[in-house]
Amino acid sequence: MGAGSKICRVVDWGSIGYAEALALQQRLVAARKAGAAPDVLLLCEHPHVLTLGRSGKLEHLRASDELLRKMGVEFHPSDRGGDITYHGPGQIVGYPILQLAEIRRDVVWYVRQLEEAMIQASVAFGITAFRVPRRTGVWVHPVAGESGLTPPEEKLGAIGVHISRWVTSHGFAYNVSSDLRYFDLIVPCGIAGRRATSLARLLGRPVSTSDVAPHLIEALGRVLGLEMAPAGREELDEWLVAAEPAAENVAGVTAT
Repeated sequence: MGAGSKICRVVDWGSIGYAEALALQQRLVAARKAGAAPDVLLLCEHPHVLTLGRSGKLEHLRASDELLRKMGVEFHPSDRGGDITYHGPGQIVGYPILQLAEIRRDVVWYVRQLEEAMIQASVAFGITAFRVPRRTGVWVHPVAGESGLTPPEEKLGAIGVHISRWVTSHGFAYNVSSDLRYFDLIVPCGIAGRRATSLARLLGRPVSTSDVAPHLIEALGRVLGLEMAPAGREELDEWLVAAEPAAENVAGVTAT
């Protein structure tokens, strides 16, 4: 990045409940709209949770309330785009809070760049990921089965965003070492006959989120033309406090 590049601060929040993360995003969006906060990328992991996007269908939830309680899985409606998805340990969830008007006023382009960042991060581990037309997210070819036939592509990364006054929220989820059994509770992203996979499964060895996060951060900065710089929670708290007088919750445009 050269001089004058826009800076995006990166905050690693660790493990955080979905409801708490959503409230944090809403406050940070208000701060970004008010000019009290810079562009920020929040990285985190969630305890087991299923979320249903604005265009989602409840029939894509395969589990009963009782089963979800027994498995310790929460369920939350969400104002992001997309259908139903799973978040849990071993998955990197990225919430970019960006003023897209200062980057490029193009929602479809923005979603494609989130995909591209996950594709480029996968390359660092020798994995060829790709897009599938009309199916938002990042996909891979699994290893051929015993029959010798190549099974259908599997999903490695999901995307669901919300945009209000060109400020983005929600974002992407990249499966590093996710327990893939939890995806059996849903029709992932509403696409029947397609399974989720993880980087660890593809590589056949353990991989940690801390191994992958730097590659996602670097790739996201590259595709969006941003200089990524770490920030602490203390700075985040300062931005949020400064924006409290301007706090708002405005409905916006969504994209899957």
